[in-house]
Amino acid sequence: MKKQELIHLHGLLAEVSNQCATWENCTIDLGEYESLGIRPTSIHKSKTDHKDAVFALAGGITEHMNADGDETETVAATAD
Repeated sequence: MKKQELIHLHGLLAEVSNQCATWENCTIDLGEYESLGIRPTSIHKSKTDHKDAVFALAGGITEHMNADGDETETVAATAD
């Protein structure tokens, strides 16, 4: 993935976390992400920095989704 694509993905995930913050019962643990100090607008930062931020944001969002859901069904990784 190119740096520009990572920055775009970083921005999209940041928007998801911002939107979640406006919902009543949505609390995402962004401690790891906040400690990195990388924002989507930090275009001078390295590709690796943005990659770390994307993984931290995605991890926080998915942890929240897994904690809220009662689903235990595994979804196949293949398409029909």
